[in-house]
Amino acid sequence: EVQLVQSGGGLVQAGGSLRLSCTASGATFDASDMGWYRQAPGNECELVSTFSGDGNIYYADPVKGRFTISRDNAKNTLYLQMNSLKPEDAAVYSCATGTDPMPCWGQGTQVTVSS
Repeated sequence: EVQLVQSGGGLVQAGGSLRLSCTASGATFDASDMGWYRQAPGNECELVSTFSGDGNIYYADPVKGRFTISRDNAKNTLYLQMNSLKPEDAAVYSCATGTDPMPCWGQGTQVTVSS
């Protein structure tokens, strides 16, 4: 079973930047499909970005050009660099493996964007 520990997040003004980190243990990280998800109050869980084990990257349209996903397999860590943040980006962000049926139910980290 994989364990994921997140860090980063917090409060930032609109236009600012934050970086999220997600460190995995208990699994073969470098072969794992990984992703970032978010859920705002009253909204459904939303896919933000994915980084597959074979190097394919996907971004949801709302974050294209502003967010960058990366991974350091030597550190078993997934990152999400978030630039030009908007108030509508505010949510609880969670990292998850590609096989997680409930990706927004993990540890999560709050991202708050003030206007």
